[in-house]
Amino acid sequence: QVQLAESGGGSVQPGGSLRLSCAASERTFSTYGMGWFRQAPGKERESVAGISLSGGNTYYADSVKGRFTISRDVTKKTMYLQMNSLKPEDTAVYYCNAVRFGSRTPVYNNWGQGTQVTVSS
Repeated sequence: QVQLAESGGGSVQPGGSLRLSCAASERTFSTYGMGWFRQAPGKERESVAGISLSGGNTYYADSVKGRFTISRDVTKKTMYLQMNSLKPEDTAVYYCNAVRFGSRTPVYNNWGQGTQVTVSS
C-alpha cells in the first residue's frame, strides 16, 4: 500500500516562506527518487521539484528555481520542500510522489490528499 502524507501548507503573504513535508513508506523512500507536484485551480498538475534516490541530484521547475529547495531525510523517511519568496502564482495544492527521476514523472497513480498553499496579500 502506497503511503504518502503531505503536510505543512498554509496561508502566507507574498514574500513569505513555508516548509512542506512528505512522509513516505520505507519501501517507497528506499526505492525511488521523490518529487513534489502542484495543482492550481483550473490547471493541470505540474512537476515542481525532485530529488534522486541518493539525494545527490535535484531538479526544479523554472518557475521555482532559486526560491524552492528540496531535501530528504533518510532516517525520518521524509522529504521536504522549503519555499521562500512565495508568489501568488505559487498558490496550489501540493502533492508528493515517488518519481522516475529522469523523466520527472510520478510512479504511483494514487495521490495523497495534498496540502494547500495559499499566497495572498
